[in-house]
Amino acid sequence: MSLTVIAIVLASALMHAGWNAVLRFRGDRIALMTMLAAMSALIALPGLFFVDFPRAEAWPWLALSVCLHLGYNVFLANAYAHGELGQIYPLARGSAPMLTLAASILVLGENLTPFATMGIVVLGLGIVTLSLDGGVKALRTSPRGLGFALITAVFITGYTLSDGVGARAAGDPHAYVLWLFVLDGIPLMAWAFWRQGKATGRMIAQNWKAGFIAGALSLGAYWIAIWGFTVAPIALVAALRETSVVFAVIIGVLFLGEKIKAQRVLAILIVIAGLVLMRL
Repeated sequence: MSLTVIAIVLASALMHAGWNAVLRFRGDRIALMTMLAAMSALIALPGLFFVDFPRAEAWPWLALSVCLHLGYNVFLANAYAHGELGQIYPLARGSAPMLTLAASILVLGENLTPFATMGIVVLGLGIVTLSLDGGVKALRTSPRGLGFALITAVFITGYTLSDGVGARAAGDPHAYVLWLFVLDGIPLMAWAFWRQGKATGRMIAQNWKAGFIAGALSLGAYWIAIWGFTVAPIALVAALRETSVVFAVIIGVLFLGEKIKAQRVLAILIVIAGLVLMRL
Protein backbone atom coordinates (compact mmCIF):
# COMPACT_ATOMS: atom_id res chain seq x y z
CA MET A 1 0.00 0.00 0.00
CA SER A 2 1.40 3.39 -0.99
CA LEU A 3 2.05 6.15 1.52
CA THR A 4 -0.58 8.27 -0.23
CA VAL A 5 -3.30 5.67 0.32
CA ILE A 6 -2.17 5.20 3.93
CA ALA A 7 -2.35 8.95 4.57
CA ILE A 8 -5.83 9.23 3.02
CA VAL A 9 -7.19 6.27 5.00
CA LEU A 10 -5.68 7.68 8.23
CA ALA A 11 -7.53 10.92 7.43
CA SER A 12 -10.68 8.79 7.23
CA ALA A 13 -9.90 7.41 10.70
CA LEU A 14 -9.48 10.95 12.03
CA MET A 15 -12.86 11.93 10.56
CA HIS A 16 -14.42 8.86 12.16
CA ALA A 17 -13.01 9.89 15.54
CA GLY A 18 -14.24 13.42 14.84
CA TRP A 19 -17.91 12.51 14.46
CA ASN A 20 -17.72 10.42 17.62
CA ALA A 21 -16.30 13.44 19.47
CA VAL A 22 -19.05 15.71 18.11
CA LEU A 23 -21.79 13.41 19.40
CA ARG A 24 -20.08 12.42 22.63
CA PHE A 25 -22.24 12.40 25.78
CA ARG A 26 -25.29 13.74 23.97
CA GLY A 27 -27.70 11.01 25.09
CA ASP A 28 -29.12 7.62 24.24
CA ARG A 29 -26.91 5.64 21.86
CA ILE A 30 -29.78 4.24 19.77
CA ALA A 31 -31.22 7.70 19.19
CA LEU A 32 -27.72 9.02 18.42
CA MET A 33 -27.01 6.34 15.82
CA THR A 34 -30.43 6.91 14.25
CA MET A 35 -29.82 10.64 13.99
CA LEU A 36 -26.38 9.98 12.49
CA ALA A 37 -27.84 7.59 9.89
CA ALA A 38 -30.63 10.03 9.03
CA MET A 39 -28.28 12.99 8.57
CA SER A 40 -25.77 10.95 6.55
CA ALA A 41 -28.55 9.73 4.28
CA LEU A 42 -29.87 13.27 3.85
CA ILE A 43 -26.41 14.52 2.84
CA ALA A 44 -25.79 11.58 0.50
CA LEU A 45 -29.16 11.80 -1.27
CA PRO A 46 -28.38 14.70 -3.68
CA GLY A 47 -25.17 12.94 -4.72
CA LEU A 48 -27.16 10.17 -6.37
CA PHE A 49 -27.93 12.54 -9.25
CA PHE A 50 -24.23 12.93 -10.06
CA VAL A 51 -23.03 9.31 -10.13
CA ASP A 52 -23.72 6.34 -12.35
CA PHE A 53 -26.06 3.57 -11.24
CA PRO A 54 -24.07 0.73 -9.60
CA ARG A 55 -23.72 -2.41 -11.69
CA ALA A 56 -26.24 -5.20 -11.10
CA GLU A 57 -23.55 -7.37 -9.50
CA ALA A 58 -23.21 -4.86 -6.66
CA TRP A 59 -26.83 -4.85 -5.49
CA PRO A 60 -26.79 -8.18 -3.60
CA TRP A 61 -23.77 -6.88 -1.69
CA LEU A 62 -25.52 -3.59 -1.01
CA ALA A 63 -28.56 -5.43 0.34
CA LEU A 64 -26.38 -7.67 2.51
CA SER A 65 -24.40 -4.69 3.79
CA VAL A 66 -27.55 -2.80 4.80
CA CYS A 67 -28.61 -5.81 6.89
CA LEU A 68 -25.14 -6.15 8.43
CA HIS A 69 -24.96 -2.44 9.28
CA LEU A 70 -28.34 -2.72 11.01
CA GLY A 71 -27.09 -5.73 12.98
CA TYR A 72 -23.96 -3.78 13.93
CA ASN A 73 -25.98 -0.89 15.29
CA VAL A 74 -28.42 -3.16 17.18
CA PHE A 75 -25.70 -5.23 18.84
CA LEU A 76 -23.52 -2.21 19.60
CA ALA A 77 -26.48 -0.53 21.29
CA ASN A 78 -27.06 -3.70 23.36
CA ALA A 79 -23.35 -3.84 24.22
CA TYR A 80 -23.52 -0.27 25.54
CA ALA A 81 -26.58 -1.22 27.58
CA HIS A 82 -24.58 -3.89 29.41
CA GLY A 83 -21.08 -2.42 29.55
CA GLU A 84 -19.01 0.75 29.68
CA LEU A 85 -18.20 2.70 26.50
CA GLY A 86 -14.47 2.72 27.33
CA GLN A 87 -14.37 -1.09 27.39
CA ILE A 88 -16.97 -2.00 24.76
CA TYR A 89 -15.96 0.19 21.83
CA PRO A 90 -12.19 -0.57 21.73
CA LEU A 91 -12.90 -4.28 22.19
CA ALA A 92 -15.31 -4.36 19.26
CA ARG A 93 -13.22 -2.18 16.95
CA GLY A 94 -9.92 -3.83 17.89
CA SER A 95 -11.17 -7.38 17.38
CA ALA A 96 -12.61 -6.58 13.96
CA PRO A 97 -9.30 -6.07 12.05
CA MET A 98 -8.03 -9.48 13.14
CA LEU A 99 -11.31 -11.16 12.14
CA THR A 100 -11.28 -9.28 8.83
CA LEU A 101 -7.69 -10.38 8.22
CA ALA A 102 -8.60 -14.05 8.68
CA ALA A 103 -11.74 -13.78 6.55
CA SER A 104 -10.06 -11.85 3.72
CA ILE A 105 -7.33 -14.50 3.46
CA LEU A 106 -9.59 -17.56 3.82
CA VAL A 107 -12.67 -16.31 1.94
CA LEU A 108 -11.37 -13.74 -0.54
CA GLY A 109 -7.91 -15.22 -1.03
CA GLU A 110 -6.13 -11.89 -0.57
CA ASN A 111 -2.36 -12.13 -0.35
CA LEU A 112 -0.56 -10.12 2.31
CA THR A 113 3.11 -10.00 3.23
CA PRO A 114 4.13 -11.55 6.57
CA PHE A 115 4.96 -8.07 7.91
CA ALA A 116 1.55 -6.71 6.86
CA THR A 117 -0.19 -9.66 8.50
CA MET A 118 1.81 -9.23 11.69
CA GLY A 119 1.17 -5.47 11.63
CA ILE A 120 -2.61 -5.92 11.46
CA VAL A 121 -2.54 -8.31 14.43
CA VAL A 122 -0.34 -5.97 16.49
CA LEU A 123 -2.49 -2.96 15.61
CA GLY A 124 -5.66 -4.83 16.59
CA LEU A 125 -4.14 -5.90 19.90
CA GLY A 126 -3.11 -2.31 20.57
CA ILE A 127 -6.69 -1.12 20.14
CA VAL A 128 -8.04 -3.95 22.29
CA THR A 129 -5.56 -2.86 24.99
CA LEU A 130 -7.59 0.34 25.34
CA SER A 131 -10.52 -1.77 26.57
CA LEU A 132 -8.38 -2.75 29.57
CA ASP A 133 -8.17 0.88 30.71
CA GLY A 134 -10.35 -0.04 33.68
CA GLY A 135 -8.57 -3.35 34.20
CA VAL A 136 -9.56 -6.93 33.41
CA LYS A 137 -11.98 -6.80 36.32
CA ALA A 138 -14.05 -4.16 34.50
CA LEU A 139 -14.59 -6.58 31.62
CA ARG A 140 -15.46 -9.45 33.96
CA THR A 141 -18.19 -7.41 35.61
CA SER A 142 -20.11 -7.13 32.33
CA PRO A 143 -19.98 -10.54 30.57
CA ARG A 144 -23.07 -9.77 28.50
CA GLY A 145 -21.52 -6.53 27.31
CA LEU A 146 -18.37 -8.46 26.43
CA GLY A 147 -20.38 -10.96 24.41
CA PHE A 148 -22.32 -8.26 22.58
CA ALA A 149 -19.04 -6.42 21.81
CA LEU A 150 -17.52 -9.52 20.21
CA ILE A 151 -20.68 -10.15 18.16
CA THR A 152 -20.48 -6.51 17.08
CA ALA A 153 -16.93 -7.20 15.85
CA VAL A 154 -18.31 -10.04 13.72
CA PHE A 155 -20.82 -7.64 12.14
CA ILE A 156 -18.03 -5.10 11.48
CA THR A 157 -16.07 -7.84 9.71
CA GLY A 158 -19.14 -8.83 7.73
CA TYR A 159 -20.03 -5.39 6.42
CA THR A 160 -16.36 -4.57 5.76
CA LEU A 161 -15.99 -7.58 3.46
CA SER A 162 -19.41 -7.04 1.89
CA ASP A 163 -18.67 -3.38 1.16
CA GLY A 164 -15.20 -4.16 -0.12
CA VAL A 165 -16.45 -6.75 -2.60
CA GLY A 166 -19.54 -4.69 -3.43
CA ALA A 167 -17.58 -1.52 -4.17
CA ARG A 168 -15.29 -3.46 -6.49
CA ALA A 169 -18.28 -5.05 -8.24
CA ALA A 170 -20.09 -1.71 -8.58
CA GLY A 171 -17.46 -0.31 -10.92
CA ASP A 172 -17.71 3.02 -9.10
CA PRO A 173 -17.02 3.17 -5.35
CA HIS A 174 -18.53 6.67 -5.18
CA ALA A 175 -21.89 5.46 -6.48
CA TYR A 176 -21.75 2.48 -4.14
CA VAL A 177 -21.14 4.52 -0.98
CA LEU A 178 -23.84 7.08 -1.77
CA TRP A 179 -26.46 4.37 -2.35
CA LEU A 180 -25.27 2.56 0.76
CA PHE A 181 -25.75 5.57 3.02
CA VAL A 182 -29.16 6.40 1.58
CA LEU A 183 -30.36 2.82 1.98
CA ASP A 184 -28.67 2.35 5.36
CA GLY A 185 -30.75 5.02 7.05
CA ILE A 186 -34.13 3.44 6.28
CA PRO A 187 -34.11 0.22 8.37
CA LEU A 188 -32.27 1.81 11.29
CA MET A 189 -34.73 4.70 11.50
CA ALA A 190 -37.67 2.28 11.24
CA TRP A 191 -36.26 0.10 14.03
CA ALA A 192 -35.41 3.05 16.31
CA PHE A 193 -38.76 4.80 15.90
CA TRP A 194 -40.57 1.50 16.48
CA ARG A 195 -38.57 0.87 19.65
CA GLN A 196 -38.47 4.39 21.13
CA GLY A 197 -40.07 6.88 18.78
CA LYS A 198 -40.43 9.83 21.15
CA ALA A 199 -36.86 9.64 22.46
CA THR A 200 -35.47 9.41 18.95
CA GLY A 201 -37.59 12.32 17.75
CA ARG A 202 -36.47 14.50 20.66
CA MET A 203 -32.82 13.61 20.07
CA ILE A 204 -32.98 14.67 16.42
CA ALA A 205 -34.92 17.86 17.21
CA GLN A 206 -32.52 18.96 19.94
CA ASN A 207 -29.22 17.98 18.31
CA TRP A 208 -29.77 18.20 14.56
CA LYS A 209 -26.95 20.73 14.03
CA ALA A 210 -24.36 18.52 15.72
CA GLY A 211 -25.96 15.56 13.94
CA PHE A 212 -25.53 17.22 10.56
CA ILE A 213 -21.81 17.83 11.19
CA ALA A 214 -21.34 14.30 12.50
CA GLY A 215 -23.28 12.88 9.56
CA ALA A 216 -21.03 14.69 7.09
CA LEU A 217 -17.91 13.40 8.85
CA SER A 218 -19.31 9.88 8.99
CA LEU A 219 -20.14 9.91 5.29
CA GLY A 220 -16.71 11.28 4.37
CA ALA A 221 -14.89 8.80 6.59
CA TYR A 222 -16.55 5.70 5.20
CA TRP A 223 -16.50 7.09 1.66
CA ILE A 224 -12.70 7.15 1.85
CA ALA A 225 -12.62 3.65 3.36
CA ILE A 226 -14.76 2.18 0.58
CA TRP A 227 -12.59 3.87 -2.03
CA GLY A 228 -9.60 2.37 -0.22
CA PHE A 229 -11.11 -1.12 -0.53
CA THR A 230 -10.91 -0.77 -4.32
CA VAL A 231 -7.23 0.23 -4.46
CA ALA A 232 -5.69 -1.80 -1.62
CA PRO A 233 -6.25 -5.08 0.28
CA ILE A 234 -9.43 -4.90 2.34
CA ALA A 235 -7.75 -6.16 5.53
CA LEU A 236 -5.10 -3.42 5.42
CA VAL A 237 -7.63 -0.62 4.87
CA ALA A 238 -9.91 -2.02 7.58
CA ALA A 239 -7.04 -2.11 10.08
CA LEU A 240 -5.93 1.44 9.29
CA ARG A 241 -9.49 2.66 9.68
CA GLU A 242 -9.68 1.33 13.23
CA THR A 243 -6.93 3.72 14.31
CA SER A 244 -9.89 6.07 14.77
CA VAL A 245 -10.07 4.73 18.33
CA VAL A 246 -6.55 6.06 18.97
CA PHE A 247 -7.43 9.40 17.38
CA ALA A 248 -10.45 9.53 19.70
CA VAL A 249 -8.14 9.16 22.71
CA ILE A 250 -5.91 11.97 21.42
CA ILE A 251 -8.91 14.24 20.77
CA GLY A 252 -10.17 13.51 24.27
CA VAL A 253 -6.85 14.52 25.84
CA LEU A 254 -6.26 17.63 23.71
CA PHE A 255 -9.79 19.05 23.52
CA LEU A 256 -12.03 17.36 26.08
CA GLY A 257 -9.80 17.56 29.14
CA GLU A 258 -9.32 13.82 29.56
CA LYS A 259 -6.26 12.52 31.37
CA ILE A 260 -3.60 10.54 29.54
CA LYS A 261 -2.98 7.28 31.37
CA ALA A 262 -0.07 4.85 31.07
CA GLN A 263 -2.47 2.22 29.70
CA ARG A 264 -3.48 4.51 26.85
CA VAL A 265 0.11 5.48 26.06
CA LEU A 266 1.03 1.79 25.85
CA ALA A 267 -1.92 1.10 23.54
CA ILE A 268 -0.96 3.97 21.22
CA LEU A 269 2.65 2.74 21.07
CA ILE A 270 1.45 -0.77 20.16
CA VAL A 271 -0.75 0.65 17.40
CA ILE A 272 2.17 2.67 16.04
CA ALA A 273 4.30 -0.48 16.05
CA GLY A 274 1.57 -2.20 14.03
CA LEU A 275 1.52 0.65 11.51
CA VAL A 276 5.29 0.41 11.09
CA LEU A 277 5.11 -3.35 10.51
CA MET A 278 2.33 -2.90 7.93
CA ARG A 279 4.56 -0.54 5.98
CA LEU A 280 7.68 -2.78 5.97
